[in-house]
Amino acid sequence: MNKTVTAVYESEDTLKNVADELVSDAGIPQELVFVDNDKLEVKVVIAAATEGEIRSILQRHGPKNLSERQWTE
Repeated sequence: MNKTVTAVYESEDTLKNVADELVSDAGIPQELVFVDNDKLEVKVVIAAATEGEIRSILQRHGPKNLSERQWTE
């Protein structure tokens, strides 16, 4: 079952770094990574198999808040 994980950060630079790492290093498809510069958040649609790696990347960048919810299309 898929879910969305949302991380809120302090700066737009951090948003860019997180998104780049998710796409280039973790291989998450770009269309599953959503960046909101106004809210300073990155939202990622993830499957259970990749959850640990995604959470590790999000945590490494020091989010102010990290939340999750079930994903529906």
